[in-house]
Amino acid sequence: MGEFVRVESADGVATIRLDRPKMNALNTQVQREIADCARQVDADPGVYAVVLYGGERVFAAGADVKEMADMPYAEMSAHSSVLQDCFTAVAEIGKPVIAAITGYALGGGCELALCADVRIAGESARLGQPEILLGIIPGAGGTQRLPRLIGPAKAKDLIFTGRQVTAAEALEIGLVDRVVPDADVHTEALAYAARFAGGPAAALRAAKRAIDHGLEADLDTGLEIERLAFSGLFATDDARIGMRAFAGKTRAEFTGR
Repeated sequence: MGEFVRVESADGVATIRLDRPKMNALNTQVQREIADCARQVDADPGVYAVVLYGGERVFAAGADVKEMADMPYAEMSAHSSVLQDCFTAVAEIGKPVIAAITGYALGGGCELALCADVRIAGESARLGQPEILLGIIPGAGGTQRLPRLIGPAKAKDLIFTGRQVTAAEALEIGLVDRVVPDADVHTEALAYAARFAGGPAAALRAAKRAIDHGLEADLDTGLEIERLAFSGLFATDDARIGMRAFAGKTRAEFTGR
């Protein structure tokens, strides 16, 4: 439990809640607290899915520019590793992660949302990578995760221009997966996450890892990643429970082992 980032858990779903008024600026302390919370929920066997949430008004308006403005190169070289490690910790949570996006998700805030598996945005949400307007580029995964999600041409448009997109355009280009009324964002994200509570945790982790790692490899390597993950699940109790339940036409009661 950090000063600005906390974990709220209920019924198998954990919310990583950013709370640094007014705009959830992602300074070094917030970055470290996000990473700590990500590792906490990843290791917790009672957590089946995770929601990233910045509150009713804003998801995260980006890195703390005031903190970075006077950093010399040597200091920023070290700091940028901390920044990337923070987001990598979120991306590597071995459970379904849903970003509940309200208000602004800009710069580092957009990059944080890119680390989720599913993004649910409010109707008035605005997303973008405006770093170019500061004379820099995204440094927490924007140049890498964004083109992998929406394609290089659309990613270059957003990164080159620094423009913000509405929730409607974000949905159209695949930057978000669902748009709902602003007041329903967190509720919708929790409801989606609740689908995984009590589910086959090892299989979900294996599926996520196979997809994410396979995307970085050629097809043959990706198929081998899938084959190893698939066959490895036959060593789990959940696989036996699931298949026996199917054969017996009963509901599987998974144990997470």
